[in-house]
Amino acid sequence: MRPFLRRLDVLLILSTAALVGFGLLMVYSSTHLGPRPFLYLHSQALHLSVGLLIGVLILAVDYRVLASSALPLYVMNLLLLGAVLKIGHTSLGAQRWLSLGPLGQFQPSEIAKLVIVITLAKHLSDRPGPYRSVWDLMPFLGQVALPMVLIFRQPDLGTALVLGAILIGMLYAAGARRRDLATLGVAGAALVPALWHVLKEYQRRRLLAFVHPDLDPLGAGYGIIQSKIAVGSGLVWGKGLLAGTQGVLRFVPEHHTDFIFSVIGEEFGFVGAMVLLGLFLLWVSRGLRIAAEARDRFGALASVGIVSMVAFHVFVNIGMTVGIMPITGIPLPFISYGGSALMAMVWATALLLNIGMRHLNVGIGFDTSPAPAREMRLIGWPERLKE
Repeated sequence: MRPFLRRLDVLLILSTAALVGFGLLMVYSSTHLGPRPFLYLHSQALHLSVGLLIGVLILAVDYRVLASSALPLYVMNLLLLGAVLKIGHTSLGAQRWLSLGPLGQFQPSEIAKLVIVITLAKHLSDRPGPYRSVWDLMPFLGQVALPMVLIFRQPDLGTALVLGAILIGMLYAAGARRRDLATLGVAGAALVPALWHVLKEYQRRRLLAFVHPDLDPLGAGYGIIQSKIAVGSGLVWGKGLLAGTQGVLRFVPEHHTDFIFSVIGEEFGFVGAMVLLGLFLLWVSRGLRIAAEARDRFGALASVGIVSMVAFHVFVNIGMTVGIMPITGIPLPFISYGGSALMAMVWATALLLNIGMRHLNVGIGFDTSPAPAREMRLIGWPERLKE
């Protein structure tokens, strides 16, 4: 095991540690007022501990074991998502959680993202193409569509969109043609009018508020307006840690979860926001490097899927905070309060580290064939980045 540990991506570990540490700080900053100032911080730290413990186990086992377990993982994922619709706990109009009794609640849709990455990477590895038409992509679309529908019914539009982003990113990396991916995108856009009638009323109001927040400033548009006020009031350097008012005094709804970036902008200003974006950029760049150096197709595609998931989360969450994206309930990775989401991100990082530290043979029994991803023949994106 020691030769592998020497190959751990130090920059990925440091960027993850910085993001998680900053996230704990911001959870406390956004929730410290009240009779129990450490309640949310303690809960987040507890979930982090569980996430790290399981993350170490993920790191210790060869990631290719997950490939052989793809089908059981997929079935288990569907069963959990189905159980949510039957016996799940409902909060704020959404049925997304399973109760674990004294252990709290668990959100299967957060873990579903990582399961889809693993199972889709396995499927794409077993069917490497070439993909000559959009019909060749249908089996992969069907694989993702079933959990997407179950998640959409909770309702959880944001997580369903994340699964779509993972699918597109991994298909592109696997070599799917741009025109076929564009066809899927157009087909998805064509479904929007039909989906409008399926959306819950509050989801419709959110989408309308994105276009015209001033039409309902005390209702659906309230969150966007207050969030933009909070971010703008931070100016360049911010008001200082624990000195914010918009979030802490609850002018911004869900200030410790979906809108935690508004608290960051208010307390640390433009400079702090750019530092945070720099950390995310470092994290994503290390993930892409691991994908390029992976020793097999499964590892490369799983890495791309994880990076696609995190990048989409960051883009949409920050976008909705500053008003350039509609509110979809997507948390900010490693930062937003939420135990299931934090654990899923820690496990995803552990899987990335696992793939990265096994990208070269170190003389303990693995095959010594060249890592095809490093030769830039395994997946499509390295060559495409050069275009």
